[in-house]
Amino acid sequence: MAFERVCALSEVPANGSLRVELADADVAVVRFEGEVYAIEDLCSHAEVPLSEGEVEEFHDAPTIECYLHGSCFDLRTGEPTNLPATEPVPVYPVRVDGDDVLVDVDASVPAARN
Repeated sequence: MAFERVCALSEVPANGSLRVELADADVAVVRFEGEVYAIEDLCSHAEVPLSEGEVEEFHDAPTIECYLHGSCFDLRTGEPTNLPATEPVPVYPVRVDGDDVLVDVDASVPAARN
């Protein structure tokens, strides 16, 4: 795993997200109820930045909502929790070291498909 510093934790709003443009991917770093997540910053349905959407609980899951059509994505798995999106988006391992948020974009966690 190749964790790299992507931002300061203090830059990520509580119950919100921050878009981070990296060489290999654009990532939404998200804080929700004290947890930090990293998800690809691109809706699989409409190809708009997820970081512009609301962060909330939806169907008992921490999610980020695509502002364009309302699909929510589980921050833990990348799976869509409602239509119109049907395809997951990559999520990435995250570590917080002091005020540094570290993400490993080379180790995306594929969503489990049944």
